[in-house]
Amino acid sequence: MKLNPQTLPKNDNINRYAFCVDVDGEIFIQKGKMIAYYGNLRFESLGSGPLDVLVQNAFNAPLFVNDFVVVTGRGQLILGDRGNDVNSFDLEAGNLTVKVQNVLGFEKGLICQQSVVPNYLTLLGTGKFLASSNGPVHFMEPPARVDEEALLGWADLPCPSMRYDHAYVRGVLQAAGSLLGVRRSGEEEQLDFTGAGTILVQSSEETLMGRSNLQAVLAQISGMHQGDLQQVQTAIANKLRGN
Repeated sequence: MKLNPQTLPKNDNINRYAFCVDVDGEIFIQKGKMIAYYGNLRFESLGSGPLDVLVQNAFNAPLFVNDFVVVTGRGQLILGDRGNDVNSFDLEAGNLTVKVQNVLGFEKGLICQQSVVPNYLTLLGTGKFLASSNGPVHFMEPPARVDEEALLGWADLPCPSMRYDHAYVRGVLQAAGSLLGVRRSGEEEQLDFTGAGTILVQSSEETLMGRSNLQAVLAQISGMHQGDLQQVQTAIANKLRGN
């Protein structure tokens, strides 16, 4: 496909893997998601002098401040995420919480906050939000239980609670794996949603295409407490010693 700035869609998908944003002002995007652009656009780190007021009003997620940039100017910005599906969501005085690794960008009219659930961001207000997913996104009504690996996020809902299927892990091997810190599968551990709102689920339990296991591990670290980090440090030291 040959791209032409005269025929590109405005604030819409070029195909399922790429989205064209018609920039006229400012927009937040995650680093590494820009494929190409036409026009006069600038890419600036959050916290740089002229953008302090914008960041103060719209970005309240200090753990992830280094993961995002502000695009300013006028032009057509093409975003993608390593061949994963790209989805747009229009919030109207809404409340949407999404995994950080799936966030592509959002308009400055939205307020971005860290969720109380580790490694999720919450978007509040009115505006357009872009996210990637492994396959198409499905929308579910609560009450429902969802595999955390397949979960993209939730809208206008309280935070979910964790439900464990202890009958599933009653066997010797499962119990041993649990004690050794082996991650449970979605059949053993689910997120429980109740209330009125919408659950966003990916078509696959697999992580986004193009992401290594290392990236998945690093994405979890920001939400860990000091005790958890010390256990991780010990496990790494033992592994490096060949234990």
